[in-house]
Amino acid sequence: MLQPDGVEMLQVGQGRSGCPINMTVEVLGDRWSLVVLRDIMFGDRRRFRELLNHSEERIASNVLASRLKRMSDVGLLARHGDPTHRQKVEYRLTEPAIQLVPVMAQLGDWGARWLPTAAELTVRAELLADGGPRLWSRFMSELREVHLRGGVFPEDGVLAELTAAYERVASAHR
Repeated sequence: MLQPDGVEMLQVGQGRSGCPINMTVEVLGDRWSLVVLRDIMFGDRRRFRELLNHSEERIASNVLASRLKRMSDVGLLARHGDPTHRQKVEYRLTEPAIQLVPVMAQLGDWGARWLPTAAELTVRAELLADGGPRLWSRFMSELREVHLRGGVFPEDGVLAELTAAYERVASAHR
């Protein structure tokens, strides 16, 4: 399968087999990697403290540091220095991570259908599933603008729609 222009393969070892499903599970199959990617994608959290302090699942700091390092090493995340503070780092999605949006949408849809989930945390998954490939494509374009080009999310974009829906449902359940 061809890669998008200018995008290299992820930096991973041989793996246990050449099976694409196995290789994907070896990169993303631990307990926390998809959750961290979710928080960066859908929560617009890009700094260590934001990811640590706003984790619904209360990820431990050593686990978060390990996952961020691993995902940076393989090429799912890019580290960008903060010009205002030498020790602060911003994590940005790379193209291979952005291409996981349809996978994340499908995982969310499956979980919403088959697992006992919280309404305020399910609404985004439902909207993504209902929006299908057209919405996913729009969201991936937004993510590219922000993470690859250093832009900002549009006020009327997909992330804004998902966030507003979450906030509506969350406020109704308080």
